[in-house]
Amino acid sequence: WENYAEVMGDYRFWASMKVTLIYLAFALPLQIVLGFGIAFLINAEWRGRNTIRALFIIPMVVAPVVAGGIWRMILDPLWGIVNYFLGLVGLGPMDWFGDPNLAMTAIIIIDTWRWTPFVVLIATAALLSLPRDVFEAAEIDGANWWSMLWSITLPLLVPIIAATFVVRWLGAVKMFDIALAATYGGPGGATNVINLFIYEEAFRSLRFAESAAMAVIVLVLTMVLTGIFLYGTRKLEQRH
Repeated sequence: WENYAEVMGDYRFWASMKVTLIYLAFALPLQIVLGFGIAFLINAEWRGRNTIRALFIIPMVVAPVVAGGIWRMILDPLWGIVNYFLGLVGLGPMDWFGDPNLAMTAIIIIDTWRWTPFVVLIATAALLSLPRDVFEAAEIDGANWWSMLWSITLPLLVPIIAATFVVRWLGAVKMFDIALAATYGGPGGATNVINLFIYEEAFRSLRFAESAAMAVIVLVLTMVLTGIFLYGTRKLEQRH
């Protein structure tokens, strides 16, 4: 209990929790919206869509540490291709990993690049499994694309969206390797997510007892928030 009391009074622990919540608040909705939006686009009938689907798998098979290293080169303030193009339009260069405000943006970009394809694959499979007769009946009744999206497609996709969110939520809470490879928690702790902080406390500061207490706290909070979200989703499904 002394370990838990010490952790709860450690401002660095709460600072890392705040960083993690900021990352989750922006990365998860962005990945869900982009993933389902892209799935809607590639689900339409057009030539080459199967090739595009296959290309979307590439970021998922790249190791997180490798992804972090690749994006460090892409976003390099001196030689990165992103700053090169920003310079052409008079917006660069930007210190993506040295500016505390941009470092978290860079982490979110990298994580979104890597995990949005996962959402796209799930959303595409869900769209293909929707009953076609419901949409055909709506078309006969004169419903347009927008009304079918809001009144039929999205309500039918609520369980899939909820399941996808939970899967990505549980994966995002464990985010560690991209922050380690890209920024190592810097600058000034701006990207020091909770798992990276626990790692540093355990294996660099050798505070194993306190780190174990932190891990238990994170586990409990994750379980509670997941339960609340699933309960709210179930109520939403019953309403529809």
